[in-house]
Amino acid sequence: MVAQASSEALAGSSGQPSLILASASPRRRDLLARLGIEPAAVRAAEIDETPRKGERPRDYARRMAREKALACADPANHVLAGDTVVAAGLRILPKAEEEAEARQCLELLSGRRHRVLSAVALRYPDGALRERISETIVRFKPLSREEIASYLASGEWRGKAGGYAIQGSAEGLIAWIEGSHSGVVGLPLFETRALLKSAGFNIA
Repeated sequence: MVAQASSEALAGSSGQPSLILASASPRRRDLLARLGIEPAAVRAAEIDETPRKGERPRDYARRMAREKALACADPANHVLAGDTVVAAGLRILPKAEEEAEARQCLELLSGRRHRVLSAVALRYPDGALRERISETIVRFKPLSREEIASYLASGEWRGKAGGYAIQGSAEGLIAWIEGSHSGVVGLPLFETRALLKSAGFNIA
């Protein structure tokens, strides 16, 4: 169950809208802080994240962001949710929980380009929903067995889409990216800023 909190307690009193972050990810909270936004509450949305049969990566990322925002819906506060998907072609790579799973991802991504789709959804107190998505192209260098083994030993891959975290040592294995670095980390700041500004948040 998603933890609930008093709407009255979360409502802003300084004219700045109040925001619930529908994610327990410390990375998303840190990224949000770069925009000068501190959420009034953080709630981890517990939803079924299984891709539907034949679901395309972009559609999946957008659906996950929407469902997380709706799962934490609050009648007096805005709710911000995001989801990041790593895709090799039309294949949605898992959020690796086992070392063998992470190894398979890294071997697949070695020396090739892949897409990182980072969707963000903002639910308004009246139920309106706005969303945006960023698409970033990432290419790893050809990875040796030793490089893969060393990265797996770091443990940074655990729970990460595609089996890697760009904000860690994996960045040293990435030849180039085209698009949003913050989107690959977990929250595309350009798109997030646009959503929050349009909702009346005071962002410089």
